[in-house]
Amino acid sequence: MTPEVSFEFFPPQSIEAAFKLHETVQSLAPLGPRFVSVTYGAGGTTRALTRDAAHALHKTAGLRVAAHLTCVDATREETLSIARDYRDAGLKDIVALRGDAPKGADKFTPHAEGFASSLELITALKNEGDFTIRVGAYPEQHPDAANAQADIDFLKAKFDAGADEAITQFFFDPETFLRFRDACAKAGIDGMITPGILPVENWASTSRFAARCGASIPTELAIAFDNAKRDGREDLMALAHATELCDSLQEEGVERFHFYTLNKPTLTRDVCLALGLSPSAQLKDVA
Repeated sequence: MTPEVSFEFFPPQSIEAAFKLHETVQSLAPLGPRFVSVTYGAGGTTRALTRDAAHALHKTAGLRVAAHLTCVDATREETLSIARDYRDAGLKDIVALRGDAPKGADKFTPHAEGFASSLELITALKNEGDFTIRVGAYPEQHPDAANAQADIDFLKAKFDAGADEAITQFFFDPETFLRFRDACAKAGIDGMITPGILPVENWASTSRFAARCGASIPTELAIAFDNAKRDGREDLMALAHATELCDSLQEEGVERFHFYTLNKPTLTRDVCLALGLSPSAQLKDVA
């Protein structure tokens, strides 16, 4: 069975980056994603850019866009005003997140008049009505969580508050997601949980990112990527790993994947093609 896919982009901060996003959208949108998401920068630093990119992708490319919305450095009213602006423009999908601490801060500190957590944000968005709300999920313990069970309990609370779907942090071993899925079911979570897949564009930078996020790296995988880089086969290794990861999950009944593209389309596209997707959707010109 051919899976359903969605893609994450980040908003461009330069002319060159804008062309890169254009190229990425042109490559991936014909694969017919369920939706695409547009991220916030750390500390909400790309709030306006996120808004502009989300509007452009919706209006000119005809994509269903889920804009990230965080609790960082904004009052409740400011945050909800952004959500209302999205809704008024026809964008009714929100990825509701607490958000990372601003640069230079050791930890997240709520604005004095802002939302203290993603749970509060989800509840407020639900009260606003007419939003599809997606949230984050962590198959391995979030750095700020007391333990893995606390992550699962908090995810259940987010679904109970009105979340429609959860998208996981990336991981490298299918068993990581499958164990998490089983634990969520045991906790009474019956909402949609979509695995987040990060095709490895660069193993060294991916390894550093994984360490910051708490994503464990299997020793054998690290060795395989090191050997592939030495032999000039890192791209082939990345394609094989991402495809095998998705294949293993499909064998266990997973039907949807969310790809973290890093605004680099080639590897994500090749994985999707390997999974049986065909580029058939007609894409408007986003230039």
